[in-house]
Amino acid sequence: MAMMASAAKKYDVIIVGAGIVGSSLAAALGASALNVAVVEAQLLVADWPESVAGVTGFDPRVSALTAASQQFLQQVGAWQLMQQHRCSAYQKMHVWDAEGTAHIDFDATEINQPALGHIVENRLTATALLQRLQTHSNIDVIEGQNLLTVAATAAGYELLLADGRQLQAALVVAADGANSTVRKLAGFETREWGYDHQAIVATIETERSHQQTAWQRFLPEGPLAFLPLQTGVDGSSENQQDNRFCSIVWSAVPAYAEQLMAMDDDDFKQALADAFEHKLGAIKNCSQRYSFPLRQRHSVDYIQQGLVLVGDAAHTIHPLAGQGVNLGLMDALVLSEEILRAHQRQLNIGSLVVLQRYQRRRKAANLSMMAAMEGFKRLFAADALPLRWARNSGMRWLNKLSPIKQRIMRQAMGL
Repeated sequence: MAMMASAAKKYDVIIVGAGIVGSSLAAALGASALNVAVVEAQLLVADWPESVAGVTGFDPRVSALTAASQQFLQQVGAWQLMQQHRCSAYQKMHVWDAEGTAHIDFDATEINQPALGHIVENRLTATALLQRLQTHSNIDVIEGQNLLTVAATAAGYELLLADGRQLQAALVVAADGANSTVRKLAGFETREWGYDHQAIVATIETERSHQQTAWQRFLPEGPLAFLPLQTGVDGSSENQQDNRFCSIVWSAVPAYAEQLMAMDDDDFKQALADAFEHKLGAIKNCSQRYSFPLRQRHSVDYIQQGLVLVGDAAHTIHPLAGQGVNLGLMDALVLSEEILRAHQRQLNIGSLVVLQRYQRRRKAANLSMMAAMEGFKRLFAADALPLRWARNSGMRWLNKLSPIKQRIMRQAMGL
């Protein structure tokens, strides 16, 4: 065992997972005196995607980034790179109930903001962050290596990689997603349950412009979202045709989701247009569809001595409000602040005293958002007539109360 420890390359922080959350945390530590390793099981591509040529040119995985997430990404130097490609700003959001006539409209101008948020393809955010990591001499990116073991040592933790390399650090960060290997190897307890929903994602081209608006309709089978995409730089468009691409997220009960996935393209496009009440006209084109089950998962604790969970490794949430990546980015922001503060004060960055500050700052916020999303899902899934009436009456009431809508928008944007 002593030989293994002496052979291990030592770092201050090892981040397992080079996705958006893990890479943003590393980038936030990039200008510090800390030595950081980022370990990723997959091979990484840090090249920008080619120009859009129809619905197949977009990444099917997108995120609705809030103003708070944008500020963090700008702080680490990634947003400036993303703006040179495709960041689709949306100024408005229209939400309505299929089981009634009520709706709610949100508009960024009501809170004197240029946009409610940006719809950004995940690969663009990931590419910008990876390019930022390459500029920092204190960060080593180790790709294409599965993690085999995580073992506690007197100085922190030691990791064994598939190629036999051993890495050691005072602090190991699990940023390796919902099925986190680190979380499992370290024995973190989680609470989880299925939403009884499958999410279908795809990119579509509509007959009419999306109007820089995010659209969401609550159907009996589950919520359907149309998220606006742009082909131009910084949300701009060279012509009106560029305003007709959307990313869809259709959450539905498994039986109906299976029917939708089994349809040919023409039948699916018609079903999608019908479900959306033809708000943007016909669905002209649709990319390949992807489907995955939705689960809520939350780790009972985010921390152990020398170990910490961030992003989906700590919590997963229903995508109906697009808050999953934003919660993860805020995890990364807060953890970076606590690590840097502890290092400046010459404290052990892997100590429970330091990590508990991160957990206190993030756990309550994450649980609050998860509870709100669970409440929305249950409310709009309810089919009883009194609940449908109350739901629609509440939406009409809320739509008329500008101060409350303004507060909701600011909270959702992280302002």
